[in-house]
Amino acid sequence: MGQYSKTEIEGHLFLVTIDRPEVYNALHPMANQELADAFDRFAADPELWVAIITGAGDKAFSAGNDLKYHAELRAKTGGRPHAPAKGFGGLANRHDLDKPVIAAVNGVAMGGGFEIALACDIIIASDRAKFALPEPRVGLAAGAGGMQRLSRQIPLKRAMGMMLTGRHVSAQEGYELGFVTAVVAHAELMAEARRWAAQILECSPMSIRATKQAVQRSLDVPAMELAMRNAHYPAYLAMANSEDTIEGPKAFAEKRKPNWKGR
Repeated sequence: MGQYSKTEIEGHLFLVTIDRPEVYNALHPMANQELADAFDRFAADPELWVAIITGAGDKAFSAGNDLKYHAELRAKTGGRPHAPAKGFGGLANRHDLDKPVIAAVNGVAMGGGFEIALACDIIIASDRAKFALPEPRVGLAAGAGGMQRLSRQIPLKRAMGMMLTGRHVSAQEGYELGFVTAVVAHAELMAEARRWAAQILECSPMSIRATKQAVQRSLDVPAMELAMRNAHYPAYLAMANSEDTIEGPKAFAEKRKPNWKGR
């Protein structure tokens, strides 16, 4: 239990809750560092295979930067707060995480909050969720990966339509645009996120890491032939030499559920 976040472990599932509902789960440097520490733990623990991140309360996933804190700090010291090396929410700059992360977006996901969700692999949204990169409206820009990720995850003209206006997008429109994986009734959000996590946990964690790593790394390789060379993907090679790659076919032949080792 942290001061600004909560973490729980359910078997191989790691649950992270941003816990500043009084400010719509907006983040300041201390909260960012706490989340970075939580995801460091997730990355390092071989028994944690999937993570879900959500926000406390019924109103917000995260409203992004705590602008009040920033303004007060600047007034007192003239300085700017620094984000941890792993970026906003401990995820925005975490480019080496091969384990899957699900965002369960329970309300507004604005600015940095939307950037946290975009840094996740799957976004499950409550039908009350709202998304935006409104930074230009307050003289800023979405510097935690939002500009780069949104323009890669949906058609460019649709992404520019969001970013150049800072407009709010509903969960349903986010689904239609393609950055939301699924939309559910608000009361069903965490159950749905857990259902997706459970489906991932039915698969070999070695295969999941190999898949995520290959997808993420191949995005930067324009030539298909080069992108398909497995030597570029250590997680694929680790999977190919793992116990899981023996257990999977064996369990299939024996008509039973596989006992994944994750190694």
